Amino acid sequence: MITAEETDILQEIMNIAFGRAASDLAEHIDIFVILSVPYIKLLRLSDLPPYINSEIKEYKKVTLVEQNFWGKFKGSAFLVFPADSGKNILSLLDGSDEYFESDRINELEKEAVREVGNILIGACIGKIAELLGDFITYSPPRVAVERSQCGIISDSLVADDNLAIVLRTVFEFNDKNICGYLFIVTSEESFAWLKTALHNFLDQYE
Repeated sequence: MITAEETDILQEIMNIAFGRAASDLAEHIDIFVILSVPYIKLLRLSDLPPYINSEIKEYKKVTLVEQNFWGKFKGSAFLVFPADSGKNILSLLDGSDEYFESDRINELEKEAVREVGNILIGACIGKIAELLGDFITYSPPRVAVERSQCGIISDSLVADDNLAIVLRTVFEFNDKNICGYLFIVTSEESFAWLKTALHNFLDQYE
């Protein structure tokens, strides 16, 4: 179980990590993203789908990027946009605001969502892992477009009733009218290592 003190340390690490991730995105690929103060929740995996559905209830349909990550810190990340964000995300990467409807544009939108998801998830998780002294590898991102908010979490993830730590932030891309949610779900397998890593992080400043 994660204590209140450990939750506070993790909150501070996320604040630092997300701030650095936003700075890196702005510096290296000229993408300016605003990340809200992160929220941490401990729950059972079986309760994850209703929790995420309650958070994104204003979205009737969503575009989702899912990516798994492995290290001592391991789990899954979900980047959730409103379903109609594709063209705005595409313009974020190529600078154009005019597109014609076609299968090609739809595929370009999907690839743009995949790329932005890969960049944002990698930046945020990578900075958390860096602060905790871990090295992370990632699965290729999976994209689901125009999906109902129900059923966006795969059955395999919630097959058991283990505990999970859910890290949630709301993000917004400056001047592009793009916003959404990032959920980072860590598995119970990471808890013992995470508790030690959090206290080691705190010890650096005492």
